[in-house]
Amino acid sequence: MSRELARLEEIVEAADERISDRARPIPRISIQAFCERPETADAIQVAAEDRRLIKTHVSVHMGGVQAAVAHYQESPTPNLIIIESTLSQREFLGELDRLAETCDAGTKVIVIGHTNDVALYREVLRRGVSEYLIAPIAPLQVMESLSNLYNDPQSDPVGHVYAFVGAKGGVGSSTICHNVAWTISEMMKQAVVIADLDLPFGTAGLDFNQDPVQGIADAISTPERLDEVLLDRLLTKCSEYLSIFAAPGALDREYDLSADACDLVLDVVRQNVPYVALDVPHMWTEWTKRMVLNADSVIITAAPDLANLRNAKNMFDLIKQARHNDKPPMLVLSTIGVPKRPEISIKDFESAMGTKAAATIEFDSETFGQAANNGQMIEEMAPKSKAVPAIHEIAMALTGRREQKAEKKSPLGDILGKLRRKR
Repeated sequence: MSRELARLEEIVEAADERISDRARPIPRISIQAFCERPETADAIQVAAEDRRLIKTHVSVHMGGVQAAVAHYQESPTPNLIIIESTLSQREFLGELDRLAETCDAGTKVIVIGHTNDVALYREVLRRGVSEYLIAPIAPLQVMESLSNLYNDPQSDPVGHVYAFVGAKGGVGSSTICHNVAWTISEMMKQAVVIADLDLPFGTAGLDFNQDPVQGIADAISTPERLDEVLLDRLLTKCSEYLSIFAAPGALDREYDLSADACDLVLDVVRQNVPYVALDVPHMWTEWTKRMVLNADSVIITAAPDLANLRNAKNMFDLIKQARHNDKPPMLVLSTIGVPKRPEISIKDFESAMGTKAAATIEFDSETFGQAANNGQMIEEMAPKSKAVPAIHEIAMALTGRREQKAEKKSPLGDILGKLRRKR
């Protein structure tokens, strides 16, 4: 029985992950909800606090459709109205008609009903309602419905954003970010952009043997000018599918980044590219915190020592607490096995963190150093390196794909096959 319960929990968790992936960021709109039951109001309030709705303005009221009708007789309607109703079909449709008389043009309506009835569903949609949900509802269900309304299904989906951040400086977060992004571009055969956010000291240009004149600093300095055309000009193409938004890597001026400017730039990038890898520098400011918390997935890279454990644990707990509807951050342990360096064992590190490492990368200064000096990725320079499978694991976990492995053919199998054909 316990095995069946565990299996059921796995199915529910997998379904939540699929819904979470389908629920994309919502544009800057105003939403007003009129609920009848506290649990519905709570679900909408939880959804309102999610990173996907960070740009929206949500207010939740009680009283259902009747309260909404009374409210909008004296107030303008928002971009979206969410209404819960426990009224009979006849009463509810009458109230819905009254609401329609006060709604401004362009206002969308989502109805949360307690009756699973096809006839009611058709009548509601015939009156111009955008969506009919059946109570009880979950926060992820609300987010998916909003995403379906405000993200055009005919256009390309909003790109996935992966934030790579180190628990401490020098643990290899940038190297892992660049290699994983390159692997995704080769594996998925789709456009990937690396945004190097370490403006004074970024290494994306060096790691790909590029020396771009323009890059991310030009976009962030005047974010309102960034569009598809300018983005294409500022990006540096490294391969058929991979481009970098390079950092200037110069100290001729100070870089005090604005969180809002970073948001604007990222919005344009993710509207044009399926995958965006953020190379976040090791600092904790308003803009770095926002970049990390608003990403679709977060990858924390740490080395196996006490300072890394403390920092990684603090980051993991904060991110997990702030993102209730997302998967927890991914932990990557790097530089395992440095000669003569006292280390915390992988098992003890994972136990203290309360999570398993998604990948572990052994110390290999020769391979990583030579690749960096050559401006190559690890797999390009040393395809048989032990780090390559770990990088693939991270890339596949982020994209939700499985690696197709070629079946090994046995010589005995070939001989048996020939014998069968002779018979």
